[in-house]
Amino acid sequence: MKINNKTSKTLRYILGVLFAFAALNAFGGGYYGLAGAEGVPLEWLEGSPFDSYLIPSLFLLIVMGGSFLTASVANFANWKRARLISMLTALLAFTWIAVQVSIIGYISWMQPATVIFGVIVLAIAWFTSDM
Repeated sequence: MKINNKTSKTLRYILGVLFAFAALNAFGGGYYGLAGAEGVPLEWLEGSPFDSYLIPSLFLLIVMGGSFLTASVANFANWKRARLISMLTALLAFTWIAVQVSIIGYISWMQPATVIFGVIVLAIAWFTSDM
């Protein structure tokens, strides 16, 4: 389905806002983990390769937060590959959650919310055009 440039621009701005929100969430979560993750039991990491939240928090802060921020900027600035960056970032979010759930199980409403976020982003990005 072909859409006009005005609609594509609106969709890119929606993606920019969604990714900016996700970046803030990832930066906040990563910082919280690095600050000690008060109230988050270390038992959740039993059976995982981690004995603290340091590595997962760094990954969340740097890789996930950085990817979300890059995708947000790409959409707001109308980068030529914003659509591709959006789709790859959504796939990264799916991978992050899949690995997280496989290691610690379902523990938060944020896990399915992230999957829903990824589906919405992929659907919107599908209808935007690389200009």
